[in-house]
Amino acid sequence: MTRRFRHAALVGKYQAQGIRGVLEEIAHFLVRQGLEVSLEKQTALNTGIDGFGALTAEELGRECDLAVVVGGDGTMLGIARQLARYGTPLVGINQGRLGFITDVHVGQFAQALAPMIAGDYEEEHRTMLEGGVWRDGAQIFEGYAMNDVVVSRGAAASMAELKVDIGDEFVANYRCDGLIIGSPTGSTAYALSAGGPILHPGIAGWVLVPIAPHDLSNRPIVLPDTVEITIEIVAGREASVSFDMQSLASLLVGDRVRVRRSASQVRFLHPRGWSYYATLRRKLHWNSGVH
Repeated sequence: MTRRFRHAALVGKYQAQGIRGVLEEIAHFLVRQGLEVSLEKQTALNTGIDGFGALTAEELGRECDLAVVVGGDGTMLGIARQLARYGTPLVGINQGRLGFITDVHVGQFAQALAPMIAGDYEEEHRTMLEGGVWRDGAQIFEGYAMNDVVVSRGAAASMAELKVDIGDEFVANYRCDGLIIGSPTGSTAYALSAGGPILHPGIAGWVLVPIAPHDLSNRPIVLPDTVEITIEIVAGREASVSFDMQSLASLLVGDRVRVRRSASQVRFLHPRGWSYYATLRRKLHWNSGVH
């Protein structure tokens, strides 16, 4: 059902050169469209933009009914994890190369946003991963990921040995540099560079991809997203786990990383006519043919 928005959150990659002017231009455009605008607190502090509210991510989630994210996919990942629990829809505006999930070019933001604010858009939902690390029966780390959970060997260490269980069933012991559990969104990130398949966002699944496995028969596998995946450190020093950009270093032998589907989903809004396949063609430089 279409709707008109009333209060927009504005989030920016505040480290990017020239971002202040871009954010101010977008903020004033949103105000002219009849929206109240609040900046994410760190964005406001680091750009010096005033004249608008400055709210934490939690406050944005409670008070805003739209989030406009200016930057790259990394900026989007960071705020999307925090706003997912509030059901806040997100629009991605990219300053440079168009991303997989930031698909509006900054030079066309007005043409794209105006009809979307009026309710003319395409909506997409993406699943997320959640879980943590257990040591001696106690949870010592909690994380959420939109892209992937990666268990890696230490930088100076030899390969790790990682035991994988799916639910209550033992799957295999992997001797490798690490394992990637990727969502459909994350299937075009690290998992793809490690030889994994691309999962369409409409597929209710994860991809489990070994990194540089000792046994070449250890191949990527697609799993239903209804299962819990457990990775136990069997051998290897200085292993680490990363939930997107949230990391825990120095995992110990016997530590268990558990991953499951999050109850929260990320809501993306796209301009009318957006196509996932067109995104793949553009980002992966596929031959799109002549039309």
